[in-house]
Amino acid sequence: MVNLHDLVAFCDTLLERDRFQDYCPNGLQVQGRDEVRRIVSGVSASQALIDAAIERGADAVVVHHGYFWRGEDPRVIGMKARRLSALLRHDISLIAYHLPLDAHAEIGNNARLATDLGATVAGRFGPADIAMYGELDAAVGGEKLAACLTARLGRVPLHVAADRPIRRLGWCSGAAQDYLEQAAALGLDAYISGEISERTWHTARELGIHYFAAGHHATERYGVRALGERLAAQFALVHEFVDEPNPA
Repeated sequence: MVNLHDLVAFCDTLLERDRFQDYCPNGLQVQGRDEVRRIVSGVSASQALIDAAIERGADAVVVHHGYFWRGEDPRVIGMKARRLSALLRHDISLIAYHLPLDAHAEIGNNARLATDLGATVAGRFGPADIAMYGELDAAVGGEKLAACLTARLGRVPLHVAADRPIRRLGWCSGAAQDYLEQAAALGLDAYISGEISERTWHTARELGIHYFAAGHHATERYGVRALGERLAAQFALVHEFVDEPNPA
């Protein structure tokens, strides 16, 4: 058991919350009961995840995608009202970390992708240095890397192929397709992100770099799970990661 504010303070320090200028507030977004014994983690604070937390008797929900995004309608109506009402009615806290959880060198989404790919991290790029690049132990073809991503992430990536073997690659989870030109400028052979935009296809082909869109949800499952596991170990909490299926 741990006090809610001690739990959040630990997360804020671990993930260096104050280092990031983000699109949403990081940390405690909805305050529930003071003492936390059981937590549920998941990628996004959907109604399905909230319902799962209620069913499991969770005291707090830890997510990568929380609420109160820049530019969203500030009114508490409709879907937002239903979600917040469920959390408040059951006295469940919502704790969310966006860019800090992409960037963390050990439990972040991109660090976990490096481990899954067997890549050695050589450096970072992109806003707040959240994207990473590095090398594989040996050069592989595009089809082999696509098969590796499929096996690791459970989702077949969309692959824009280039006529070159892949040894040096960059990656950034989620909606990071627009870092592709920076990846090419670094001389990388391939770049992996979660989403693809229409323009990304043309950019990759014209720059002669492999591009893999491996899924926003698929590339961001592992950081929040690792955070939940770290909190469980640190404070002797009961933790469950709930992976709500999402093909996007």
